[in-house]
Amino acid sequence: MNKPAHNESLINVEVVYATAAKQKLLRVKVASGSTAQQAIEKSGILAEFPEIDLATQKIGIFAKAVKLDTVLREKDRVEIYRPLIADPKEVRRQRAAEGKIMKKGGGEA
Repeated sequence: MNKPAHNESLINVEVVYATAAKQKLLRVKVASGSTAQQAIEKSGILAEFPEIDLATQKIGIFAKAVKLDTVLREKDRVEIYRPLIADPKEVRRQRAAEGKIMKKGGGEA
């Protein structure tokens, strides 16, 4: 029987990922002492988004970059970041060169 030991405490964490078209937030219970990678794998998000490559994509907890082996705490939110399509600094430089004023909220470039 593969039941967790009764003295093994579980913590609640969230795993989140978003594409341009869809976002997903999964709540998972993991053993205390689990890493970000273990929570990501347990959440099932890798099956739903096969394009996720943990070897190259960055992750974070509440917008602070962390490594896959970071040990999680109760109510942490593990975020998987997509690669940037364009360098934000370069986009701003181009807009400034063209004399465009950036609108809040982005919109069409």
